[in-house]
Amino acid sequence: MKISERFKGCILGGAIGDAYGSSYENITKEDNSENTYYLFGKPKVKIPKWRITDDTQLTLATCEAIIENESLNAEVFAEKYLEYFKSRKITGIGASTLKALQELEVGGHWSLVGRKGEYGAGNGSAMRIAPLGFETNITRDLIKDVCNITHQNDEAYIGALSVIIAIQSILNETWTGKENLIKIITDQLPDTRVRDRLIEIDNLKCDLKQVGELGNDGYVVNSIPLAIAFASKVNEIGLTDMYKQIIELGGDTDTNCSIAGQIAGTLIGIQNIPIELTNKLKELNDFAWINGIVDKYVENKNWAQQWL
Repeated sequence: MKISERFKGCILGGAIGDAYGSSYENITKEDNSENTYYLFGKPKVKIPKWRITDDTQLTLATCEAIIENESLNAEVFAEKYLEYFKSRKITGIGASTLKALQELEVGGHWSLVGRKGEYGAGNGSAMRIAPLGFETNITRDLIKDVCNITHQNDEAYIGALSVIIAIQSILNETWTGKENLIKIITDQLPDTRVRDRLIEIDNLKCDLKQVGELGNDGYVVNSIPLAIAFASKVNEIGLTDMYKQIIELGGDTDTNCSIAGQIAGTLIGIQNIPIELTNKLKELNDFAWINGIVDKYVENKNWAQQWL
């Protein structure tokens, strides 16, 4: 499979997960089976509305920063994120990312504005990091610096690193969908809570129901291992059911579906994303923007040959 097809699968798979998941985020099920509505009738069914959020928007910003700069460093990413923020291209921003962007706007240095401590252990770094997985010349220092713009927390960095390892394991064919993705990732991680959770999931034989019971919120130790576990099963359950099962768990459904979609989309490629999902994404006004950046990335970057 061409790397360009994997890249398109990654970004569009993530955007679909974001839009699909955002329509259900933090919605709890209501059991009306025993209720009667003789006077007023049954309540109207709310139709979830797809929309992309900062998960996709900041991923696109990461793409643009890579396209526009031959030499990559944290400053060029910080400048692009700030450009998006000032242009009001970002919606649904998490508290840590919002803090960082606001401080960048008033002149703060990228190395100082990120949230520190436990409050910095969110999934905001991991949700936007995927495009860096397609670059062959990145270092762990660069990955950490890019994470630190918004989240100066080791767990947040390891969560983002896990996403990159997953993507690069597909590109170098270490993981073809048959091997143990979680083991591949944990073998390359330092001793952290994210790694511990991945090992715990592996010991559960990746039972997806049990994985969901471990946690589904925006805490990086919950969200990233969950997304990786579901993505690792995409060949068994299919992409559509992967999204549905993640949504069924509740919690931070947009980010969990987005990250799982990025990894799964990289594995299966754009041509294997169900047409009904891509058609649904095409209905959004943002699709032209998303697709335009994806096409520009593929057109301007010769990274595809580097992986062959």
